[in-house]
Amino acid sequence: MSNQKDQASDGFPTDLPCLEKLDSPTGSPPIASSSSLMELGNCVSNLSLAHEILVNKDFSLTPKKPPTDSLEDRVTQIIHSAFWDSLQEQLSSDPPNYTRAVVLLMEVKTMLQSLLLPGHIRLRSQLDEVLDMDLINQEVDHGALDLHRLAGYIINTMASLCAPVRDPEVRALRELREPVELLRNIFLVLKLMKTDMANFTIQSLRPHLLQQAVFYERTKFQQILDKQPNFLDNTTTWLEAAASEERSIIRAQADSPIPGGQDLTSATSVLNRAYLRLLSWDPQSQKYPETVLMDRARLDDLGQQLQMLVLEASVLLLAKVHCGDTLFSSQGFVGKLRQTITALLEGSHTREADQRGALVGLENTVLQQVKEAAVQQAGAALPQGLYLLRGQISDLWKHDNAIRTLIGERVQGFLQAMLQGSSAKGSPDLAAPLRLVSAELTELGTNFRQIVNFNRTVFGPFYAPILRKLMFPSGVGEAWR
Repeated sequence: MSNQKDQASDGFPTDLPCLEKLDSPTGSPPIASSSSLMELGNCVSNLSLAHEILVNKDFSLTPKKPPTDSLEDRVTQIIHSAFWDSLQEQLSSDPPNYTRAVVLLMEVKTMLQSLLLPGHIRLRSQLDEVLDMDLINQEVDHGALDLHRLAGYIINTMASLCAPVRDPEVRALRELREPVELLRNIFLVLKLMKTDMANFTIQSLRPHLLQQAVFYERTKFQQILDKQPNFLDNTTTWLEAAASEERSIIRAQADSPIPGGQDLTSATSVLNRAYLRLLSWDPQSQKYPETVLMDRARLDDLGQQLQMLVLEASVLLLAKVHCGDTLFSSQGFVGKLRQTITALLEGSHTREADQRGALVGLENTVLQQVKEAAVQQAGAALPQGLYLLRGQISDLWKHDNAIRTLIGERVQGFLQAMLQGSSAKGSPDLAAPLRLVSAELTELGTNFRQIVNFNRTVFGPFYAPILRKLMFPSGVGEAWR
């Protein structure tokens, strides 16, 4: 099974959401009971884990492993080393001391039992018979314990239970002769097998979770809300900001004053505007809405991709305008130019200074590539507008840059059209400046729409009363239009 690239030390993916610290509800005591906090934490954990399994088809667990060279890693190594050294000392004594070895065999038996399925009746009975701890203790008392015989049975059992991917590790166990090394590696492989079994179970449950996903997530969130009544405060603020922005845009676009100050916004348009705001979220401005926390890592990643696509489309538009159609349409020119843009802008989204430096370097590279392409065209003259590019590409780091603003507005319009349309209708038409990045933008828009549609389906009943209050303060009218 495929594993995620980034994993936390507790075995869960690092993009699994960590809900922000919960404040006490208004009017409630500042300190909640430990049992209620644990119950609330379990609700949040179960909801987060189920959501991750549902939306991430590549979700999988990995064995716990502290970060390399961390304090936890060093302490863990010291403790493990001390344990196995102690076992070595016991088994090397005369006569051998099997106290720790018996404890390990009990643990091995428990791990093997956890890998058995309900249909493994005969194997379960055989396991109880061979690893009968009362019998093993009797053999220890009479100096008749045969660790290699028991290890051989354990390895054979592992071979019958393991996934094909673990066959090499199990075969390698048969080559080991030193008891401590053998037991240690048996534990390592069993740990991997337990992870394989957990991932197999997750993938087996996924189709059933998908069938009940909306009901399950909505129910779990309601349980959290019952225990933490103010758990929609950030969501309310988020929707209020989106409603205000939507009204401002409608007023600005109106050809004539709206009669009677009528509010032409709809719940759907406000909600779509709110989702779009998540792609350019400023963590300093307000706290993230609670209803979208579980998808924050995915939305942040889409937002970073979107920022890079806006810059890429802006550079391509400037190059096309100043280099002319003849050079721009020459074979391989755009492809090579796009590779250069992507490579030089990679990773520059995190800091404004990095982005500014990347654009300066990109500007010089683009000019060089245009010159080389002109030379390859049988010594064609350099485009007259070529040197107008100098300064214009590097100025794209400014958020109020006219070209960047234009492309950003076109992208926002495209994504808004995707949210308003259905997946069955496909993608809306792209404005001319965006056609050069159409494949990437369409893929991004599709992923964004999937996240939004699922979130809207799950949390719609929680959004409705908030939107109704925002749009119909008097309580008259219907929120969903």
